[in-house]
Amino acid sequence: MSGDNDLIKLYSGQILQLAAAIPHSDRLTSPDATVKKRSPLCGSTVTVDIVVRDGRVTEFGQDVKACALGQAAAAVVGANVIGRNREEIETARDALKAMLKQDGPTPAAPFDGLQVLRPARDYKNRHASILLSLEATAEAMERAEQANCA
Repeated sequence: MSGDNDLIKLYSGQILQLAAAIPHSDRLTSPDATVKKRSPLCGSTVTVDIVVRDGRVTEFGQDVKACALGQAAAAVVGANVIGRNREEIETARDALKAMLKQDGPTPAAPFDGLQVLRPARDYKNRHASILLSLEATAEAMERAEQANCA
């Protein structure tokens, strides 16, 4: 029963608030790149659309079908991704992965709101869902840069 209590604590009020208010939740009509990522373990999916100008995200849209933890991560990403470059997004993704898997430091600002997900490090089956938004955004940045260089 203590496992159930731990899981209930994991879904804190702050995580549920973030999950209920995901910014940029509309898909873009003319993105430079679109990437859909799926967690095979739980079936969560995130589809990201981006427009990139001068190496920075200028428009962002996402469709999130994930657990509250994946939704909370997508909310933090959506609130902070505009104006970011590929390196910043990849650094945030790598830091989030290290925070979850190795109890590493919280991702740096502006993605430091991902700290709220630190308690999920003990729930390995949730990690993939939490990482979806940043992984999709990083891949979309790479594709957009390739398309803009072609």
